[in-house]
Amino acid sequence: MSEAREVRAQLEFLRDIGIREVDIDPDDLLPRFEVKSTPPEGKEGHLPVTLEEIRKDLGECQRCKLAGSRTKIVFGAGSPAAQLVFVGEAPGSEEDRQGLPFVGRAGQLLTRIIESIGLSREDVYICNVLKCRPPNNRNPEPDEVDSCSPFLRQQLGAVRPRIVCCLGTFAAQTVLGMRAPISKLRGEFHEIDGVRYIATFHPAYLLRNPEKKREVWEDMKRIRAELTL
Repeated sequence: MSEAREVRAQLEFLRDIGIREVDIDPDDLLPRFEVKSTPPEGKEGHLPVTLEEIRKDLGECQRCKLAGSRTKIVFGAGSPAAQLVFVGEAPGSEEDRQGLPFVGRAGQLLTRIIESIGLSREDVYICNVLKCRPPNNRNPEPDEVDSCSPFLRQQLGAVRPRIVCCLGTFAAQTVLGMRAPISKLRGEFHEIDGVRYIATFHPAYLLRNPEKKREVWEDMKRIRAELTL
C-alpha cells in the first residue's frame, strides 16, 4: 500500500470516529512499518506444525453439530508469519458462503481498521474461534467451542505472532479465559506464553455503535506502538 493511500486510510478512519479538524495530533497519523516475516523454527530437528497441516487435520470437520448447517469451513486467511493476529467469534453469512473470514460489512470495516495503522490484510492473520457459522448467527455453544478451540490454539502456535487482538466479548473471554465484559477487557495487554494479547470491540458492534470507534482507534495505537518496540 502506497504512503498516500496509508495516510488516506488513517484520515478516513479518524473522520469516521468524529475527528473533523485538520490540525490533529501528528501521533494519530502512524507511518507504515515493514513487517518482518520470520518463519518459525522447529525444535530438536523437527519441523513445526504449519497452517496447511492444521487445515488438513481439520478436514471436512464433523466434530460438532455445526457441520450439518454450514456451507463452508472458514479456517483463516493472511500471512503465516504475521506479527499481528485478529481473532473473531465465528463466521457470518457472507463468510460461510465464501469460506473466508471477515468479508462482510464488518470485515470491510476491519480492513479499514487494519489499514489505519499502516498494514494490509496480507500483513496480518485473521481467524475466528469457531470455523463454522452458527445458525442465525447465534452465540457459540460450549460443545462447539470445545471442538474448535484446539485448532485456534494450533493456529496461533503455527503463526507465533507478537500480538493477538481479540475482537469482541466472546473472542476475548474465550482466548483470555476471563468472564468480564469487553468494556472491561479492552485496551489492556495481557502476556501469555510470550505473546501479547489485547481485546477491542468487534467491527460488527462498531457498525451498530459508531461512537465506539474512537476507543478502537486508541486500542489500535497501542498495538502499533507495541509492534514498533
